[in-house]
Amino acid sequence: MSEPPVAASPITTSAREYCDALPGGGGLLGLDLGTQTIGTAFCDAGWRIASPGKTLKRGKFGTDKAALEGLIRERGIKGLVIGLPLNMDGSSGPRAQSSRAYARNLAVLGLPILLWDERWSTSGAERDLIAQDMSRAKRAERIDSAAAAVILQGAIDALAGGMF
Repeated sequence: MSEPPVAASPITTSAREYCDALPGGGGLLGLDLGTQTIGTAFCDAGWRIASPGKTLKRGKFGTDKAALEGLIRERGIKGLVIGLPLNMDGSSGPRAQSSRAYARNLAVLGLPILLWDERWSTSGAERDLIAQDMSRAKRAERIDSAAAAVILQGAIDALAGGMF
C-alpha cells in the first residue's frame, strides 16, 4: 500500500496568512536563492533570532530538494521563508518569477512558504560582514547564508511582532 500524497503547502507573501498557517510556531528555514548557490538560515521555534546556515551549491531541482529535506528533518523545520527579489519599484522581474516557481516546486514538502521581500538583504549582509572586518574572500563564501539570515530575520521580526 502506498502513502497518500502530501498536500501542497500554502504559498503567500502575507505575514498574517503565514502566521495563521503556523499556529504553534516552530523552527523556520530561510532561503536566499542565487543562480549558483542557495544560502540558508535558521531560527528557533520562538522566532527570536535568525542565524546563517550552510551555503548549498545549486544543481538540479531534485538534488536541491533532497539537500533541503535533509536540513528540514535535521532541524525540525515547520515553515520556509524564501527571499523574493522584487525590483526597486516593487514590481516583479524574471528573478522574482524564478523564486515563485521554486517555491511552487517546494510546495510538495507540505510546509507553509512565505515569500519575503529581499531587496536590501545582500547589501545589508555585506555591510554586516564588513563590520566584522571579514576579508573579501571570506565574505564571498558567506554572503549567501548571511543574506538568507537577513531575509529570515526581517520575516520573523514581522511575524513575532505582529506587524502585518
